[in-house]
Amino acid sequence: MIEKMKFISITGPKNEFDRVVNVYLNKYEIHLENALTELSSVKNLKPFVEINPYKEVLSRSEEIIKKLDNTGPYKKKDMSVEEASNYLNSVLSQLEELNAKKKELKAQRSHLYELIKQIEPFRHLNYDINKILQFKFIKFRFGRISYEYYTKFSKHVYDNLTTLFIECDRDAEYVWGVYFVPERDSAKVDAIYSSLHFEKMFLPNEYEGTPEEAYNTIIEKQKQISDQIDTLRVQIKEQLQTVKDDVLSAYNTLITFSNNFDVRKMAACTKKKEESNLYFILCGWVTEANSNRLLSDMEKENDIYCIVEDDHASLTTKPPTKLKNLRIFKPFEMFIKMYGTPAYNEIDPTFFVAITYSLLFGMMFGDVGQGICLILGGALIYKLKKSNLAAIIASAGIFSTIFGFLYGSIFGFEDVIPHLWLNPMENVMTVLLTAVGFGVALILIAMILNIINGLKAKDTERVLFDTNGVAGLVFYGAAITCIALTATGKSLPATIILVIFFVIPLLLIFFKEPLTHLIQKKSEILPDSKIMFFVESLFELVEILLSYVTNTISFLRVGAFAMSHVAMMGVVMLLGQAESAHPNIFIIILGNIFVAGMEGLIVGIQVLRLEYYEMFSRFYKGTGKEFKPFKNK
Repeated sequence: MIEKMKFISITGPKNEFDRVVNVYLNKYEIHLENALTELSSVKNLKPFVEINPYKEVLSRSEEIIKKLDNTGPYKKKDMSVEEASNYLNSVLSQLEELNAKKKELKAQRSHLYELIKQIEPFRHLNYDINKILQFKFIKFRFGRISYEYYTKFSKHVYDNLTTLFIECDRDAEYVWGVYFVPERDSAKVDAIYSSLHFEKMFLPNEYEGTPEEAYNTIIEKQKQISDQIDTLRVQIKEQLQTVKDDVLSAYNTLITFSNNFDVRKMAACTKKKEESNLYFILCGWVTEANSNRLLSDMEKENDIYCIVEDDHASLTTKPPTKLKNLRIFKPFEMFIKMYGTPAYNEIDPTFFVAITYSLLFGMMFGDVGQGICLILGGALIYKLKKSNLAAIIASAGIFSTIFGFLYGSIFGFEDVIPHLWLNPMENVMTVLLTAVGFGVALILIAMILNIINGLKAKDTERVLFDTNGVAGLVFYGAAITCIALTATGKSLPATIILVIFFVIPLLLIFFKEPLTHLIQKKSEILPDSKIMFFVESLFELVEILLSYVTNTISFLRVGAFAMSHVAMMGVVMLLGQAESAHPNIFIIILGNIFVAGMEGLIVGIQVLRLEYYEMFSRFYKGTGKEFKPFKNK
């Protein structure tokens, strides 16, 4: 069901705003609306604009919170907003020096990492790199050359140049090394190397000893710096853990006040003529039960006023929707919200979905053993994870177990327990006709729900002339009755009755738009393009007649899946040699797991499809907005 809503306006002096928000909005569930939008006709209103003073401190404090081990409980301490802000600022100041030192060490480590990357390819060069960097009459170049050009260079060029190339490392693509050349020939040799795509690499004058010695020295320095960073990180964390309770108390205090401060975006300010002080106005929705308690609670206030508005028609925004269902049906609200939140004046279909979904699932997946497994598995997951889907699986498993007894099936064995109703494979037509009959009943119920929703919305066309309104209900009911009479060999009613129940409803559906205009006393009954109107209405009528047939036949899948389950388990029993003296228990167990998993998933999706396309589309729009109280934020 959908809870009844009351629209409230809270007014008081501007300097009382934070107290009102902290006391009342955090105590009662109130869905806030923009006061400027709701009270657009009121003069001298202006936005309640102020800069949130807590966001900067909160933003800086997030780094502290990440370092804290805040998974466990903490001892909450009462703090004023000033105390909380000052305390967090002092903690941040104390950590600045340690963070600065850690930042400096990280910069040093990054620099060492770059040095390692530069020297690593030349580790096999057995010469003091610092001495090489100090050569005056011999030019040198560190770098790399692609393997393809290096091969050509070695065979055809190298022997004719006054240069020495020392290879240091190679991989599949490149050869790393250093070449030496006399200063007088350096221009010519450099040009030749450049033509061979030699990529120069400049090494800084920060290495000591051979490249291998320099590499190991830098690695050791990098490890020492990493250890220092880890020590600092532990030191910061330990220091914060000693003040964990105070830090979390201050942080959560500021979070509360920051959220409260943001309510200003939804409020408006005004000034009373006889006074100079500004007053705030807050508007929103509250449940009928909470509205009475809120009014009673506010009676003790002197300058704070709360007004309840009962007439929703005069309001700019529509009431939000808050669903209230029994605990056993509440998980099925997930399916409702997936389709769309019901409008405030719509029927909440949660109960309808909970019953029909579970029934259809049970009819399509009837097995005592597998049903019990679904119950136990779903219940266990729901207890551990509080998953709504797990609760739905458990509910569907209950009906799967019930229909398993009706079909006489347990883990695919059809002869262990007697069937209380029938065996699907032995009574094919009965199963299919029962499925279609059940589908017809659901379609008729969906039409009735659509009529009720139309009455709630005061939509004449939807109630009387819609495909799923009174006209559609009469036609579809008459068609099903005639088919049932013909199938049982009974005579049809008189022609005049058939005309009343068939022709008149179709004419009402055909002329629904002009008839609606006539009832609403509009000046234009028929559209200007009358020929186009008749053509469109004719094609629409044909489509409606086809949809009645296809929607009804669609429920054949319910019976088809009931039989397919028996057939699939029959294959499992055949593979597991269930009727032999030594059945293969492993194959039977594995087959049950496979069928339960695969068919359970497919059946679950197919039932949801029937809910959405064959039933929801007839009566449910889902155009509402969800009730989101400030308290939950």
